[in-house]
Amino acid sequence: MSNRQLTAIDNLLTQLDQGLRTAFASAPRPQRSSPAALIEDSPLSDQERDHAIGLMRVNHAGEVCAQALYQGQALTAKLPEVGEQMEHAAAEEIDHLAWCEERITELGGNTSMLNPIWYALSFGIGAGAGLVSDKLSLGFVAATEDQVCAHLRTHLDKLPVNDHRSRSIIEQMLADEERHAETALKAGGHRFPKSIKAVMTAVSAAMTGSSYRL
Repeated sequence: MSNRQLTAIDNLLTQLDQGLRTAFASAPRPQRSSPAALIEDSPLSDQERDHAIGLMRVNHAGEVCAQALYQGQALTAKLPEVGEQMEHAAAEEIDHLAWCEERITELGGNTSMLNPIWYALSFGIGAGAGLVSDKLSLGFVAATEDQVCAHLRTHLDKLPVNDHRSRSIIEQMLADEERHAETALKAGGHRFPKSIKAVMTAVSAAMTGSSYRL
């Protein structure tokens, strides 16, 4: 029995299904165990717990955006190897998505209700970058990962001192994101100028501020 080649409609429906699952359903099972799995939970005050939930909710929303960005880029990538790289990166980001969701649940919180909006916007940006060129697409990945790394470093400073479980997750996420940015540049990604990164920072600030509360 021969394998039927997927059409553009097939790929679009697959992406739609992926988007609905990412934005509305629980995260898939991660390939790697959470870095917090072997770390004993420490008592937190109500204020500390609420703050940790807000920070991890922002990180989870960021991973929703990453999924959408990579899926959109994979859909429109010109070269097969670039599409495969985007899909591989998206698979690694699933671990982050699952770890953040698990920690939010442990703390008694909920993921952001704005996730469907973030997914749709990020998918459109990723697909648009891929349509322009693979070099721009990879460059956008690197620039985005730089933004994510900056947020993660800030969150490490803002986390309650006793929240060792959340800290271990963010530290591993930071190491992975730094590697993703470096890989995208080595693959031929365009290094964005500071002016464009400044705009991206402003947009990112709006997302993080709203996701922290909602």
